[in-house]
Amino acid sequence: MNTSRATASRFLTSFASFVIVIAGLKLSSHFVVPVLLAVFFSIICLPLFHFFYKKGLPKWLSLVIVFLLIIAIFAAVGVMISSSIQGFSTNLPSYQQKLSALAEKSLGLATEIGLKLPKEKLLKLFNPGTLVRYIGISLKSFGNVMSSGLFIILFVIFVLLEASVFTKKLSHIVKNPSSISYFETFFINVTRYVALKTLLSLITGLTASLLLLTLGVDFALLWGLAAFLLNFIPTIGSLLAAIPPILICLIQFGIGKTMIVAIGYAIINIIIGNVVEPKVMGKKLGLSTLVVFISLVFWGWVFGPVGMFLSVPLTMVVKIALDSQEETRWIAILLSDNAVETD
Repeated sequence: MNTSRATASRFLTSFASFVIVIAGLKLSSHFVVPVLLAVFFSIICLPLFHFFYKKGLPKWLSLVIVFLLIIAIFAAVGVMISSSIQGFSTNLPSYQQKLSALAEKSLGLATEIGLKLPKEKLLKLFNPGTLVRYIGISLKSFGNVMSSGLFIILFVIFVLLEASVFTKKLSHIVKNPSSISYFETFFINVTRYVALKTLLSLITGLTASLLLLTLGVDFALLWGLAAFLLNFIPTIGSLLAAIPPILICLIQFGIGKTMIVAIGYAIINIIIGNVVEPKVMGKKLGLSTLVVFISLVFWGWVFGPVGMFLSVPLTMVVKIALDSQEETRWIAILLSDNAVETD
């Protein structure tokens, strides 16, 4: 009886602690989100830093090269976002007018073939202008995230400086060698996932940009960047990335080229998402499909769009942490994609 009470007490204490931690993270998201992004970019840059260092370059020179690459990437993305916001704002009235006219024409054709639709209600419910304005708002919000670029760059540099001595520090803090080995395994798994996902997302973004540039769609590079970023969001990311270019193409060229864009995006996502990614990444992720979707909703609620972007890495961190303790390993098994314990 006492044992069951103690177990229930531990469970309630753990659950209360979990609720308090999540509430704290949500309330402090304005600070935590840039830190999470900085950690994410650090994990991406770390293999590159090690690559230059292993090639015989001094540590300081490897760091300088990575630093210059980060600056160049942030500058290029910043210029692209800035010019795209300006161009999109200029074209916004024209886009709204053309899309509204197209929507009215489509409803008119539906009426002609005998479909009785509440035209005014549908136009109000699916306001084309609202869709276009939402794209503009999304661009501005992404620009706000980029405004934390200086903090992210400095954070990445300091992480790279500490990376080589972190394991030594950890060995002095944690006396159990198996715990240190587990931390190393955890870091390797997360780094591997982030590196491979970044590479595949980059291929997705470049392919999408090439398709849109070939067809002459406005802001093709921007939509390629969106495809790259949204590919990190499981399940719905690829769908969200396809909506803006399809909408803009419909406004520019009509239904013909729009069908080509839609089919092109479908082919890209099927090949990379369903064929290449499973072969390259295999079963190393170890999260069930249901857990991936729930994590998408949960971390999106806690941290907003950035939480959706980082949902899988964050869930992997939680799973590995739970798997490291005997009393919480059963939760890690529930999160896994199979019924056997992870090593």
